[in-house]
Amino acid sequence: MEINIAWQFGAALGLGMLIGLERERTRDGAQTFAGVRTFSLVALFGAISVYAGETSGLSWIVGLVFLAILALVLSAYFITAKSGEIGATTEVSILITFFIGCLCAWDQVGIAGAITVITMLLLALKGWLHNLAKRIEPSDVEATLKFAIITLIILPLVPDTNYGPVGLEVINPYKTWLMVVLIAGLNFIGYILVKVLGREHGLGITGLLGGLVSSTAVTLSFSQRSRTESNLAPVLALAILLAWTVMFFRVVIEVGVVNFTLAKSLVSGMALMGAVSLGICLILWRRGRSTETAEVESGRNPFELGDAIKFGGLFAVVIFIASAAQAYFGDTGLYVAGALAGLTDVDAIALSMANLAQQDPASSGAAARTIVIAVISNTMVKCGMVIWLGAPSMRRTMIPITAALALAGAGAAFLVG
Repeated sequence: MEINIAWQFGAALGLGMLIGLERERTRDGAQTFAGVRTFSLVALFGAISVYAGETSGLSWIVGLVFLAILALVLSAYFITAKSGEIGATTEVSILITFFIGCLCAWDQVGIAGAITVITMLLLALKGWLHNLAKRIEPSDVEATLKFAIITLIILPLVPDTNYGPVGLEVINPYKTWLMVVLIAGLNFIGYILVKVLGREHGLGITGLLGGLVSSTAVTLSFSQRSRTESNLAPVLALAILLAWTVMFFRVVIEVGVVNFTLAKSLVSGMALMGAVSLGICLILWRRGRSTETAEVESGRNPFELGDAIKFGGLFAVVIFIASAAQAYFGDTGLYVAGALAGLTDVDAIALSMANLAQQDPASSGAAARTIVIAVISNTMVKCGMVIWLGAPSMRRTMIPITAALALAGAGAAFLVG
């Protein structure tokens, strides 16, 4: 019993000391009312108040001690505010530290440790978070709030019922909107990464980040640039190929969120295409290193309502066509639908197949092959953009690469079958 109590008190003291050390590190000689010793003692004070309350049966002691700490913090804040320092980070950290000490005394050291790590992370990332806030535009906040309202308030009201002709009741408004939420969330990750990391990077990193937003946009932009800067064709080809590679892995992730079983059968095929693509990327990187930079556009906020509705409509159309093609023409019809859908968008057909395989597990093999076919189709379309818009040297580079990826895709279709 004594060992456990000692462990709780020691943990409270140590966790308080960690937060205090972080605050001490950022003082830079400035005067502040709390340093490493104060934070350590406040955490210890929290643990002592809990222990005293439990042993004496006076549980209100914790609340009384907290009010005392709060009064101290408020007094310190008003004093520092008079000198023009209106930040309250240290003051709030003190209050959190007190409750960390309480959690330790309540034998919740794991939770207390997790809160300590999160607190230190937020404190240490002050500059980074401020820069992020500067990059976020009012339109981004507005669009995100709109999407949050539509998702959290409207989604529960959407009917979870299948609609469609007899035998093809595959249009489900609720599932359709869930797919919109999923794809918008994945797009938003890329959008935020561009906002956080900035727009200008080396060509390779630009291609990688651009692939998270739109591999098609990267292909169009760099193909056009190769006409005016033909000496950079190998490096621009590398950037385009990196953007394509992102798509191979992204497809597995989005399918896995909806249908993990299908994603497991798909991963071998996509890994083959990704491995071939990465191998070629390594060759291109060794052939032509460059310090040239480019800007990657974050694109429109993926949480815009108009874009969400368009994708939802596309998803509904694709899943209906794919289901009809399978019903009337078997797996061959499904493959044709995948090839046609891949000409414009991979996400819609991938998610459609994930839903189809979830409803009919026996069709998982055909669904996985359809996704591979859609990926190959989409890659061929982007190669066509390079042929049409790119410099001759880029065409000579990208055509055999696309052929190699198509062969890898054929092998992928065999593997997922």
